[in-house]
Amino acid sequence: MILHHKIQGQGDPLIILHGLFGTSDNWATLARRWAEHFTVITVDLRNHGRSFHDDAMNYPVMVEDLVRLMEQEWIHKAHILGHSMGGKVAMHLSLSHPDLVDHLLVADIGIKDYPGGHEVILDTLNALPVDQVQSRADAEEFLRRTIRQDGVVQFLLKNLGRNGQEGYRWKMNLQVITSHYDRIVAGVHPGHVFDQPTTFLRGGKSDYILDEDWPEINQFFPQAELITIPDAGHWLHAEQPEAFFQEVMKKLSSHS
Repeated sequence: MILHHKIQGQGDPLIILHGLFGTSDNWATLARRWAEHFTVITVDLRNHGRSFHDDAMNYPVMVEDLVRLMEQEWIHKAHILGHSMGGKVAMHLSLSHPDLVDHLLVADIGIKDYPGGHEVILDTLNALPVDQVQSRADAEEFLRRTIRQDGVVQFLLKNLGRNGQEGYRWKMNLQVITSHYDRIVAGVHPGHVFDQPTTFLRGGKSDYILDEDWPEINQFFPQAELITIPDAGHWLHAEQPEAFFQEVMKKLSSHS
């Protein structure tokens, strides 16, 4: 099975990988802009968006999904940009298949084990009787009872799809994501070094990559540079899209 993806533009390939609960559509605006310079491939990772649902959900299988997609599209090497969970897929790909990766760009995620943090979201999503929901407004009201951030609620609602003429369904495979959540937040434990151009981008207001995390990251990604985008949290590409766009362009232009 091949991951759902969209290809636009021309030039060197740039593959974009979304984070947990995300889809390729989250990157639509930035992807259009990068497509003026690159062949941009936006991807729905397994169990997300319009891609296939499968009982396996771990980084080795997600990497193999990506390798299969690149083979099908005759992409021999690409710039890989991943955010959060997608950043971990990108790191795993670069460490296991370094010949496929031109420039690695990782948005707001490190290699350490993370303690979770999405439990309230998962509990709330699983508690929503999605097949009985009458309208998106009903679903929104339900989510807001426990999830206070408006941006997060709107982001999650993008996963809600129509189920025929009546009712709704989750586009993502919520059951498998929930049962494999510990594997998703697990750290990257490299057995190899990726010694090619690498850029880590972090939000100035985010605590996902701390200064004290950098020496260990740098050990396994010795060419890595760290860029901090001011006034941005974990969703730095959505909160500061112009700054994010320019930083990525700068890095890819300098190594082309």
